[in-house]
Amino acid sequence: MREIIVDNFAGGGGASTGIELATGRSVDIAINHDPAAIAMHRANHPETEHYCESVWDVDPRSAAAGRPIGLAWFSPDCKHFSKAKGGKPVEKKIRGLAWIVLKWAGKVRPRVIILENVEEFKTWGPVRKGRPVKSKKGQTFEQWKQQLESLGYVVESRELRACDYGAPTIRKRFFLVARRDGRPIVWPEPTHGDPESEEVKNGKLKPWRTAAEIIDWSIPCPSIFERKKPLAENTMRRIARGMQRFVIDNPTPFIVRVNHSGSNHHYTDSIDEPFKTVTSHLVKLRGTCQDGQPVTEPMPTITAGGLHVGEVRAFLLKYYGSADNGQQLDEPLHTVTTKERFGLVTVEGVDYQIVDIGMRMLEPHELFAAQGFPAKYIIDVDADGKKYPKSAQVARCGNAVPPPFAEALVRANLPEMCVGSGQALALERYKPAVG
Repeated sequence: MREIIVDNFAGGGGASTGIELATGRSVDIAINHDPAAIAMHRANHPETEHYCESVWDVDPRSAAAGRPIGLAWFSPDCKHFSKAKGGKPVEKKIRGLAWIVLKWAGKVRPRVIILENVEEFKTWGPVRKGRPVKSKKGQTFEQWKQQLESLGYVVESRELRACDYGAPTIRKRFFLVARRDGRPIVWPEPTHGDPESEEVKNGKLKPWRTAAEIIDWSIPCPSIFERKKPLAENTMRRIARGMQRFVIDNPTPFIVRVNHSGSNHHYTDSIDEPFKTVTSHLVKLRGTCQDGQPVTEPMPTITAGGLHVGEVRAFLLKYYGSADNGQQLDEPLHTVTTKERFGLVTVEGVDYQIVDIGMRMLEPHELFAAQGFPAKYIIDVDADGKKYPKSAQVARCGNAVPPPFAEALVRANLPEMCVGSGQALALERYKPAVG
């Protein structure tokens, strides 16, 4: 009988999508308690058998129905391990969701098991009054791992970064692979790397995909000075610092021609044309980052908590006057009260004046693209025709497994289940988000 694939905690389908890109077929079973998550999964994976119930309520033997399981994927809720939760109390019940792995391992013995979680999953230990017991950090994880090994599995774990496997985000995750078929566990070799590394310069690796690739430059970026509700002071400070660092003080700012060919160009490609837009950078509205990051790097980690990554654009015109007439470049930008003449950018010896600054939050389709989802992935409506609000789309994206992770791990450990790079089913349904 053909081996089947089971995706526990299937969510919106990130792992399932990556598995399908590797194998050329949909996962056979997807399990999640959230009706909205299952509805999105059904829209994108209609051939899958869906269980909209708690993983604890699904009997592995009944679900498998006598079929051998080649791969069981598990992505249990990570909120109560993640450092992003801060000092808030944790729930022992949610932290214990990974015990479901042992239920499947004991009852139906999947040949390969892959678990995905946050880096802090290895610190899983006892909880007292809503707080992890520091002296017993990692104790439960080791017990859980030993029980898995006692069932005949060889177990290994590593932390991987999505940008190393073709997703334009720095998201880092913990992965555990367990197998009982006598074959070695294989960790996929990175396909992408730092553009400045020797591996990339020598052509051994592709350069990391960047935030600039997934930004939809056709979307208007409204002025920060003409908002009905002014931006928070901290946001303005972050924009100001980012403008100084990534535009004014940057000898090679990233230039984009908007409403022309639609392509993105560095300044050397468009110096003879009027500059329409400079992207100064991305601004992060949460966390400790002071000035954001350039769009020439992978996207920061996308979270389910809300829209916290914004695109900032500086609009430029050729400058023919004197810098003394406007804002001094060594003054904090957030003190500027008018949008005329407050910054100069010199490119190839030509002065350009910043005449406006725009900011917008990235849209859900851009965030899904940053996670490595195919462009055709359905995110705004479920299988029953119900539309998702933007907040729900972002939450589903932040909770998702970047598909390139799953594809790389499955190709490395289950090559006998995979098809070549020209797989018919997956590529017929999905097209890459970028070229």
